[in-house]
Amino acid sequence: MPVKVGIPRALLYYYYYPLWKTFFEGLGAQVILSSPSTKGILTDGLRFAVDEICLPVKLAFGHVLDLIGKVDYIFLPRLISIRRNEYICPKFLGLPDMVRRLAGIPPLIDVNVNRYRGDNELCQVIKEVGRLFTRNNFKIWLTCRRSLKVQKHYFRLLQLGLMPAEALAVLENRVKNEPLAAPGKITVALLGHPYNIYDPFINMNIIGRLRAMGANVITAENLQEQTVVSYAARLPKKLFWTLGQRMIGAALHYLERSDVNGMIHVAAFGCGPDSMTGELIERRARAAGMPFLNLTLDEHTGEAGIITRLEAFLDMVRWKTAGTVEVI
Repeated sequence: MPVKVGIPRALLYYYYYPLWKTFFEGLGAQVILSSPSTKGILTDGLRFAVDEICLPVKLAFGHVLDLIGKVDYIFLPRLISIRRNEYICPKFLGLPDMVRRLAGIPPLIDVNVNRYRGDNELCQVIKEVGRLFTRNNFKIWLTCRRSLKVQKHYFRLLQLGLMPAEALAVLENRVKNEPLAAPGKITVALLGHPYNIYDPFINMNIIGRLRAMGANVITAENLQEQTVVSYAARLPKKLFWTLGQRMIGAALHYLERSDVNGMIHVAAFGCGPDSMTGELIERRARAAGMPFLNLTLDEHTGEAGIITRLEAFLDMVRWKTAGTVEVI
């Protein structure tokens, strides 16, 4: 019977799930995802997480709890840096230690992922995880190569305009293709951490609602990495938060595109880096005359309020596009 490895459907799952899934399955493990986010999963997370942490981490607690009793291991890497000279949110570093105290939790695969120290360290991490399942270093290496290839394909699908759920459906052969933007629609750039904008529960299905209201939605993940990095480099001082830099770079790029009609920034209440990057993006958007909406999410955010603000924002975008009002 294969070893069952649980992956919480939270945080950087939206970036790296294809890589993780392919790697573990290639080594003979069975990958078990936590259930899609629900009110029950969030409620469970709120019971055990400290009040001071942000909503996405509280939700991650709930996803870990959802896996208890279903798997032999839970994969929860300690993400420090995924790019040289940059860092991930410090709460990601402490998450394995925070959830380890949960009753009944299976062993954690909580290796350090720190690209700041170079690729040699990453290779050691891959070997360390692989040896939980096999002593064959060559098999680990081949599986790693195959996993990276799948991950690159996933990123290419995102750059074609697909959202993560759509790209995963293509990778898993559940659909052959996905329609891209329809001509004539207004286009809205939706910016935020992937776990804020791609989890339809946490954000009240913002992407689905915008599309239903007639808007084409684009995100930072739809851009090539070189584009994001080059635009982010225009800041007077480099941001050392990787995800914040991605948002800033995407925002500066989209502000120069004539086919982008509005911009929405989604942040979690209590996120320090978001409070800074959101302010920077809003100032640039206002200076460019771009309609801008900032949405802050927490466990008390109501669906009706989100819908009302989205409807009002799209009305403003349509008026601005039609030239009937001047945006201040």
